[in-house]
Amino acid sequence: MTTLISYEHYQQRINNFLAEKIDSLTINDPKLLEAMRYGLLIGGKRMRPYLAYITGEAIAVDVKEIDAVAGALECIHAYSLLHDDLPAMDNDDLRRGKPTCHKAFDEATAILAGDALQTLAFDILANHTFSLSTNTLKTPVQLKLVQQLVRASGYQGMCGGQALDLAATGKSISLTDLEVLHSLKTGALLEAAVLMPTECSDLVTDEHKIILSEYAQLIGLAYQVQDDIIDLTSTEEELGKPVGSDVAADKSTYPALLGLQGAQDKAENLLQQALQALARLPYNTQSLANFANFIVKRSH
Repeated sequence: MTTLISYEHYQQRINNFLAEKIDSLTINDPKLLEAMRYGLLIGGKRMRPYLAYITGEAIAVDVKEIDAVAGALECIHAYSLLHDDLPAMDNDDLRRGKPTCHKAFDEATAILAGDALQTLAFDILANHTFSLSTNTLKTPVQLKLVQQLVRASGYQGMCGGQALDLAATGKSISLTDLEVLHSLKTGALLEAAVLMPTECSDLVTDEHKIILSEYAQLIGLAYQVQDDIIDLTSTEEELGKPVGSDVAADKSTYPALLGLQGAQDKAENLLQQALQALARLPYNTQSLANFANFIVKRSH
């Protein structure tokens, strides 16, 4: 990323935080715990935590408060990948260049590991102490964060989008339907990574939350457009999984609907709109702008 030092710092921070959470669990079934560790700590770019950290940085929220937000987001993301890779879903053998969880362990264990990581996300939020929690005149911060994560990850967000994706496999769908699908499947969790930190501050206005939401929705869509482009143009070594897996699975993609150049143009247009949204905010949003550029310029 453009802000490489900051990115690496936050990546290491969230890895340490997540490792501590896994290590703190009382062991009942060692195999399940190891599968959770494998699914959560096997690697990954940690983009959702990073987005939460740099949003918190922009609006001056204590980084220790963002740890909980970032940790919960990554637990949800990790669980979704474990389940997405299953034979009943995407049926993938590789994830981040290593065997998927159901290949490294077994299918039942991978399902349970995903379930356990999902509940760990809410455990992290529910038991974290936030500075605004002492203000009894407001809805507890923990509850607001749980509400946002539920919307982003459940039927109204990621899970609903995954269902639409499965239903669309083997069918030709419109560009509008594809955008709705990905705004839920991918965009909702990225939007939560931007909006959840705002609940940790009482200084962010509703107007600024709307602008940040607009930015997040734009980069969420840009992320998926670029993902579709990468699936065609990258190498298996860069991807950590087979190239062209979406095409092989007969899924609708932006290059399929718009052509490769059309998809690249769309990604660039979404980037410019996201940068324009940031320009309307009174904060130092350089890291958020760098992140938007990274989303569209990445090759894996």
